[in-house]
Amino acid sequence: MAVAKTAMVLAAGLGERMRPLTLRMPKPLVLIAGRPLIDHVLDRLAAAGVETAVVNVHYLPDQLEESLACRTGTKPTILISDERDLLLDTGGGVKRALPKLGPGPFFVHNADTVWVEGASPALPRMLKLWNQETMDCLLLLAPLVSSIGYGGKGDFAMAPDGRLKRRAERQIVPFAFAGVSLCDKRLFADSPDGRFSLNLLWDRALAKGRLYGMRLDGHWMHVGTLTALAEAESWFEHEGA
Repeated sequence: MAVAKTAMVLAAGLGERMRPLTLRMPKPLVLIAGRPLIDHVLDRLAAAGVETAVVNVHYLPDQLEESLACRTGTKPTILISDERDLLLDTGGGVKRALPKLGPGPFFVHNADTVWVEGASPALPRMLKLWNQETMDCLLLLAPLVSSIGYGGKGDFAMAPDGRLKRRAERQIVPFAFAGVSLCDKRLFADSPDGRFSLNLLWDRALAKGRLYGMRLDGHWMHVGTLTALAEAESWFEHEGA
């Protein structure tokens, strides 16, 4: 079983689809079930054995840093990757933080993704499945049928061995990306400088047959809009965490 001691938490986005709520706070500090989204993320990473989380900041960064400073004495240890000068998107943000993340494997975790575990916690299962000989990246995938607040057509189809294929233009596929991946620094070899999306690196891995997925055993909450936030809050209220 692999061990991931570090993780990247992507927290620098503008949260435009959550306005007007995010006009006064960064999206990672939006409350769900009485706690900031990013606290749910950090606690889950700590439970999976992550010792250091690198959090990138750009939008309303002082608020986010102040909130994270209040976690002093709790795991994981927080390091800041400052993107005040330029928002680097998902791929560029992780690449800037690579010196803090080490060789890996490490998790890349969106700051706004929340789920309720099923019988088997997701992150330890990802570590158990990780195989650097066959994988460049392993994505956590949420079945559409058990997702809350998601109205899209899905992102990926998954073969029995876990290899992924992207959704075609007019196709509906069973799985949405649930906001967490596992990789190591090899994924970023020959990647561009500056701003770029992780999708660029995933497409390279797809072309080599080295992009894999793992099904989430639980309920994923796509907290992308105010409506989706209300749906997630309603689920917590009536079903419990």
